[in-house]
Amino acid sequence: MAVPELQRVCRQAWESVLARASRAVVFLDAASAEALHWGGGGAGELLAAGALAVRALPPEAAGAVAARVVFVVSGALRGGTAAAVRAVLGQGGVRHCVLVFGGEAEGCGPAELEETLRRWMGEGGRAEVVPRGPPLLAPVSAELCLLPALAALLPPLPGPGGPGPAEGGLGALPAELRVIVRALVGDLDSLFTALGLREESFAVGALSRVVAAELASYAPARNRRRTATNKASVIFVDRTLDLAGAVGHHGDNLAEKILSVLPKLPGHKTDVMVNMVELTALQTTDETCSVIAPGCLAQPNDPAAKALWESFMNLKQKEAVMEARRHLVEAASRENLPIKMSMGRVTPEQLSSYIQLFRNNLKALENHCGLLQLVLAAVQTLKHPQTSKWDNFLAFERLLLQTIGESEMPSVLNQLLPMIKSYNKRMKYDYTCEDFLVLLVYMYSVVGEIKSGKELDAAEEEVKKALVKAINDEPQLSPLLQKITGCDSSLNLTSQKATDAVDDIFRSLRDIARARMHMKQFNSIHNPGSNTHQASYKPLLKQVVEEICNPDRPDPVDIEHMSSGLTDLLKTGFSMFMKVNRPHPGDHPLLIIFMVGGVTISEVKMVKDLVATRKPGTQVIVLSSALLTPHSAIELLFATDRLQPDTDI
Repeated sequence: MAVPELQRVCRQAWESVLARASRAVVFLDAASAEALHWGGGGAGELLAAGALAVRALPPEAAGAVAARVVFVVSGALRGGTAAAVRAVLGQGGVRHCVLVFGGEAEGCGPAELEETLRRWMGEGGRAEVVPRGPPLLAPVSAELCLLPALAALLPPLPGPGGPGPAEGGLGALPAELRVIVRALVGDLDSLFTALGLREESFAVGALSRVVAAELASYAPARNRRRTATNKASVIFVDRTLDLAGAVGHHGDNLAEKILSVLPKLPGHKTDVMVNMVELTALQTTDETCSVIAPGCLAQPNDPAAKALWESFMNLKQKEAVMEARRHLVEAASRENLPIKMSMGRVTPEQLSSYIQLFRNNLKALENHCGLLQLVLAAVQTLKHPQTSKWDNFLAFERLLLQTIGESEMPSVLNQLLPMIKSYNKRMKYDYTCEDFLVLLVYMYSVVGEIKSGKELDAAEEEVKKALVKAINDEPQLSPLLQKITGCDSSLNLTSQKATDAVDDIFRSLRDIARARMHMKQFNSIHNPGSNTHQASYKPLLKQVVEEICNPDRPDPVDIEHMSSGLTDLLKTGFSMFMKVNRPHPGDHPLLIIFMVGGVTISEVKMVKDLVATRKPGTQVIVLSSALLTPHSAIELLFATDRLQPDTDI
């Protein structure tokens, strides 16, 4: 199965919408909009298909609605989404409404849903309900697809008393997580149907086991596997087994830095805002100049820009920047712009001077708009103060790896203490409160199980006190601190609220350290080093992929196969008495890795490179619920309202 297949499926998900968009106002929820943005060609595709307008759901302001509306919702019609649809129809004026939805309609079929929509429209309205085929995917690169509807998914951490809720199977999970797991299984089944896959499911971690078992026993999936011909191995891996990978500042990747330092596009979880002022004659020093619409990274309709984005993701930063220069030079010479080619090191200033050449040439701007947005993203990232901090983080993480190997956790925490400074004592390169949370998660995830006792308690107390003071002294709470403390402004923040938030964080940190305690083979991500070698971090995902690609094919210890029926159980039973080949994750030509709870660009690149060298000829696809940066991983872990039940109406 080739990568174009995946691109085809991303487009296919929009066919039912495009076919019905003519003369209608199309409403999209946030996750659908994100999928359209990366993989469906953007709002332009809907407008080209005859849509009158494309709007957000819930709409930002009540406006006049056309007689025809199309609602595109990423999941089932429930909770806040149902309320938003009802509000639009309740304004009156809609005579014909189409609902394109994913997942299973809860407790009611399409006929009942149509009846509900007609009731919300009032007398004489026509309703059509269209279950979508493939799920709404955001193809961020050739090997990576995200499911934006599941961005809040994160495996629960094990509690202090032992196993976490995921150990007890689907029924033991909190209600909202159960809903997400069912939605994920439905989405994966419809994706594998569109790709004609017959998969074997494997799992690493407790929630992954639940997801893999549900997919294995899901009736529509079992029917599909009887007839499908393309064989694949799907390996689910719990993000929480290795959070150092999510918050660490690894390597030398330009795309990772762009996503981490530039502000997010409003309403988006992945893409960022690129300031486009440089391409205009507007003279302004305002960083967030809101007069000019921002650029972005997703350029689904521009092959040159897509190629450059792949370079940003797959090359070292130095090579990626040279690639940016090469693309700009080629574009400029095609447009006969007076470009002076210079050799040697590429600087952001040099790229900026090349970008200026396009400024007064409308035709050249139009032809190469996507490319210019990506190069501007690179320039703005390289000049960003947060980027110089990246190398500080990298150095400090290496130091932590060394220290953790040599001393106990209390002394590591004591070394951290003097670096926690309040707002008015911080210099440009000092760490902020959020930066400390990143470092703490890195430490507790790498160290694994910690010897608890009075010494650890005392060291943690000191760090907690310093953090509470620093949070209390913030003149303005950053959006991330607002989510963690549950306070929308520093005026509402009390010392007690800050203390409670920090206490919760440290409870979670202890759980993070315990996350791998049931693992036999993958129980460590820390290489303590020796007299000759530095201590290092060994990513869990790397260990998993190396095990899958191991030419000796040992029976995997921590990669569990999930069987779907009696024959598999019989095979497992017989294998005690006779040689029966148990399914191995390296058996098939297509390897799909699903990171449950988010993945990073470095991890995707690592998986791709490992499989290419260890198991050439195997195709690999990485799927996940979110693309993580250090700060978004912290939000996923510690934000208070991450999984609020989206209650039914």
